[in-house]
Amino acid sequence: MTSSLSIRHLVGLQGVSESDIRTILDTAVEFRQLLERPVKKVPSLRGLTIVNLFFENSTRTRTSFELAEKRLSADIVNFSSSSSSVKKGETLLDTLRNIESMKIDVVVVRHKGTGVPQFIADHSNAIVLNAGDGAHEHPTQALLDMFTIEQKLGKLKGKKIAIVGDIRHSRVARSDSWGMTTLGASVTLCGPSTLLPRYRADFPNVSWETDVKKAVAGADAVIALRLQKERMEDSLLPSLREYRNYFGVTEEVLDKAKDSALIMHPGPINRGVELDSDVADGEHSVILAQVTNGVAVRMSALYLLSGGRANG
Repeated sequence: MTSSLSIRHLVGLQGVSESDIRTILDTAVEFRQLLERPVKKVPSLRGLTIVNLFFENSTRTRTSFELAEKRLSADIVNFSSSSSSVKKGETLLDTLRNIESMKIDVVVVRHKGTGVPQFIADHSNAIVLNAGDGAHEHPTQALLDMFTIEQKLGKLKGKKIAIVGDIRHSRVARSDSWGMTTLGASVTLCGPSTLLPRYRADFPNVSWETDVKKAVAGADAVIALRLQKERMEDSLLPSLREYRNYFGVTEEVLDKAKDSALIMHPGPINRGVELDSDVADGEHSVILAQVTNGVAVRMSALYLLSGGRANG
């Protein structure tokens, strides 16, 4: 694997070229094959030190990154704000400088504040990967979504993707929109009017709907989003029951999509709200495949951004 990227960091998919996205996805195919082998580890990043800088809890994303790093033989340092000096009043810049003094090579960062990964990239010599920042972007989740769709249905170009739920607070929706439209997919974003963004410049070249059945009509894949209840004001939704009745992805709703439509969710699922259990566990659900593919995609991004320079 000798391909390289034109970007130094992966802080989002906005502005990332089709060529770079395609390189990450194509390289992930090789790493996905590796995960099926008896020995799942390669020495590609041996000698590199990666710090997982998580200021926000996320078991799935953190575990996926850690596993990807271990599969590539990198040295790992885990950092969480719940057990750090941040609790004692240390600033983000102080934390960054202290971590950099340990001679780290790559930072994987997750933070509730929008723009923190870019701030770190601007003030650090390390390579930075965004594991989710505020309501901004979550690029590796979008990449694994794209990888999963192409794994099951072929190239994204010309495919219709419906993303349903809390668009307003969703970093996944933003990254999916940027990445999927860059690869030529048609994206429709759907949710209650109170959960659609006030300003839509972050979502170029997409369609908007407040009727879920219209949104999924003819869709090749339906991505249900988790309700970001921790980021909502109380007045945005009358009740979870009402949300489910009007925007839950049910078998009845999916009658409007293609018979082969994939069912996706970034997790964790609020069952019976965003997705009915029979849909989440149904034959067209690829939610568990998304989890497995996430390791391969993150291996690809880490490998390519580091240049594979520590081959052992």
